[in-house]
Amino acid sequence: MAAIHSTSTKPEVRMRHELWRRCFRYRKNDKRLPGSPDIVLPKYRTVVFVHGCFWHGHKGCKNYTIPKTNTDFWVQKVDRNQQRDQEVWRKLEARDWSVIIIWECELEKKRFDETIDRVEKEIIENGRLHEQRRQERRLLREQRLGERRVWKARQDALMKELKHIDL
Repeated sequence: MAAIHSTSTKPEVRMRHELWRRCFRYRKNDKRLPGSPDIVLPKYRTVVFVHGCFWHGHKGCKNYTIPKTNTDFWVQKVDRNQQRDQEVWRKLEARDWSVIIIWECELEKKRFDETIDRVEKEIIENGRLHEQRRQERRLLREQRLGERRVWKARQDALMKELKHIDL
């Protein structure tokens, strides 16, 4: 297992090259985010994980078969990986990041274009939703600020009125 790399795997590099070709700019393995996502697209508030089918237990995939030897170890290892994945996704979503999962088998030649098109649509939609939420938050802030100004003006008027009464 020492020869297994966690970053810049062939499927991940292939995915990054295609995203770059389609004019998406990203960061790699940003350690400031939970799980150090493979690809981070800050403009679209989206992270992409490229999962190996074997290591992350892609159910129903030909690349995910449990080894015949030391089966208990491998089942536990894959289960731990899946639990960690879900925990990382929850943390990212709690920070208002959208998560896209791409399986290694989806990046094979016959499915590559279809997968990239799907991911591109998801990224663009996530960016649109993020921008929409940002606008809603900005409008709420402006509304609260307007309410505070009205409240402050009323308070100032009352204080002025009280000063005239005391005299």
